[in-house]
Amino acid sequence: MSAPVTGGTARVLVADDDADIRDPVVFKLTQPGYSVEAVRDGTAAWEAFSADPHDLAVLDIQMPGLNGIDVLRKIRPGDHQGVPVLLLSAKSREHDVDLGFAEGADDYVIKPFSPRELLHRVKGLLAKAR
Repeated sequence: MSAPVTGGTARVLVADDDADIRDPVVFKLTQPGYSVEAVRDGTAAWEAFSADPHDLAVLDIQMPGLNGIDVLRKIRPGDHQGVPVLLLSAKSREHDVDLGFAEGADDYVIKPFSPRELLHRVKGLLAKAR
């Protein structure tokens, strides 16, 4: 199981194929000092995470290659079950949200969203993981 963040800078993985979403998220999360790695698709997200696990993952659900749910499914059964995962999606139906949580997501944010709200949710998830 991944060790919780005990000090220093939390490492956050952000995966979204839309630069108009990804870039503001990265900007907002770097403001409080998080170390953010941004990738464009689920395959790159899984490669980055498996090479050097992060303290939290923010995953868009709809991406080419592996989608966010696929990456979540790879994270959950492994040694990093305690790593918080926040899903981003334009899918807002109850069924879609329920599926995200059923697969093991710790939070689900529906697009469009406020980057400030996302930052608060990230802070909360990291605090719980400590």
